[in-house]
Amino acid sequence: MATDLADLLQPAYLGDLPGRSMEEVRAMRAECQEVETGLSLLRRLVQGRLDIVGLELSRRAEGGDPSDLADLISRLPAVLSDRTHAPGVGRLPQMMSPGEMPPELEAELDDIVGPGHLADLPSVDDDHLRGMTEQLEAFEHKVSGHRRDLFEQIDALQAEITRRYKTGEATVDSLLQ
Repeated sequence: MATDLADLLQPAYLGDLPGRSMEEVRAMRAECQEVETGLSLLRRLVQGRLDIVGLELSRRAEGGDPSDLADLISRLPAVLSDRTHAPGVGRLPQMMSPGEMPPELEAELDDIVGPGHLADLPSVDDDHLRGMTEQLEAFEHKVSGHRRDLFEQIDALQAEITRRYKTGEATVDSLLQ
């Protein structure tokens, strides 16, 4: 990732917005949007892993054989398609590419439940699965908090761009040049 999430979330990142060029403000907004897109992807991965671990706990609570990986796999389409629409208003994506996930957060997710761990769920005891669930829920809250903070930065940058158009400091004609 070309941009460090921590740098974007620093209060000083916005600095003196009125003193910056329009191109710089737009570039800053694009930078924040790109990182937010990566965080959005990461959050979806966290939710998917949380759903899979939760499915395994539920399956066992219903009397399912912990060693029956085939049963777990057969239930995945239903549980993973459950989040096709998130509640709330949401925001339309500004970028169509999935974005690059912050490497330090991606590594943290893999430490909790990496892709290889998912195939081993039948060998994990119930207490460890519940621990994974707690860690994944806490991590999802952390990622969501970073996203909210980035949205605040994006909103401030967008407000500056809008202000410039309203005051005449910037014109639509300048976009065509």
